[in-house]
Amino acid sequence: MQQEDIAIIGGGPAGLMAAEVLSGAGWAVTVYEAMPTVARKFLLAGKSGLNITHSEPYARFANRFGAASERLRPALDAFSPDDMRAWASGLGIETFVGSSGRVFPTAMKASPLLRAWLRRLEAQGAKVRTRHRWIGFADDGLVFATPDGPTTIRSNATLLALGGASWPRLGSDASWVDPLSERGVSVAPLRPANCGFDVDWSDFFISRFAGLPIKSVTATSDAGTFPGEFVISRDGIEGSLVYAHAASLRDRLERDGGAVLTLDLSPGRRADRLARELARQGDKSSFANRLRKGAGLEGVKAALLRELTPDLAQHSPDDLARLIKALPLPVLRPRPIAEAISSAGGIHWSDMDTGYMLKALPGVFVAGEMLDWEAPTGGYLLTACMATGRAAARGIDSWLSRPQSSNS
Repeated sequence: MQQEDIAIIGGGPAGLMAAEVLSGAGWAVTVYEAMPTVARKFLLAGKSGLNITHSEPYARFANRFGAASERLRPALDAFSPDDMRAWASGLGIETFVGSSGRVFPTAMKASPLLRAWLRRLEAQGAKVRTRHRWIGFADDGLVFATPDGPTTIRSNATLLALGGASWPRLGSDASWVDPLSERGVSVAPLRPANCGFDVDWSDFFISRFAGLPIKSVTATSDAGTFPGEFVISRDGIEGSLVYAHAASLRDRLERDGGAVLTLDLSPGRRADRLARELARQGDKSSFANRLRKGAGLEGVKAALLRELTPDLAQHSPDDLARLIKALPLPVLRPRPIAEAISSAGGIHWSDMDTGYMLKALPGVFVAGEMLDWEAPTGGYLLTACMATGRAAARGIDSWLSRPQSSNS
């Protein structure tokens, strides 16, 4: 059986950040990754522009994590959005703030940052072993499936940073749930977060409008009212504005069996103005022209209004105006978790101590999306994953530095 100082299982942002902190403190660290290369989801996220954090005031940023905000706060205090930008700068990657407040590397891509990060880890002596899939515990060892067959490794401390359940083809497949549950660790069910939703579209609507964006609208749910845009898909709706409401829609569906996203298709006009403009349109004009001239609605926006409102042309100008300003869009269910940007649920906070060590498994620590929290899109998820990786690394360093008798 091979002996390691510290085994980090999972080569995503949380695991790599922990490896950086621990190898920088002088510990012998090995990162075990199931896939042929590390940080695959991180690289995928960077294909359309790597959003590493957000520039909003820190007090607001730190409260973006729902019920877990209080538990995450110490980790975020120690690795804030400003710290994230300074860390990237230390790797030679400068960043900028976009118009939405999101923070990106100037090159926009993830690969230059990852290459610089791996060079730092190598310089600090951290090792990376790929194609090592953790499959559970054996006595006091860690069992991995490798191309050469099963391998058992014993470590003085272990960090599990195996991600949640979204994008399983990139490595986060939640296969850790059963091995930990069998050892007495309680896990909240994993659910999709930052996801699209199914909608009961007509075949005609799908054939004409699937793939098109709905721009310049606001959407309202239990989460609040936000401006933005989303995309009509063959199955329903997806995109940044939908993701902003995803948690509230998902929770409402679970609680009540139904949920509605309310759309304002003309956020720049008041309802009374719309009603007056619509009333001015002559009866000789087609209904499509009345919508276009009176409300500025055409194309996919007008089609969406028709799709969701039977006998729309029979409505009065006042009723039409009210619908344009508050159009109910019923959603049926979240899209499957494998399609979600991230997942909610995970290891209960009560099952670990303040150093991120599992109470049921002394010497085993956890970080990242394995924990029971979720974040909106906008750089929050990545910052918190790396912050918890650092926090768990500090917990490991503290635990290993204690006298041996106190670790038993």
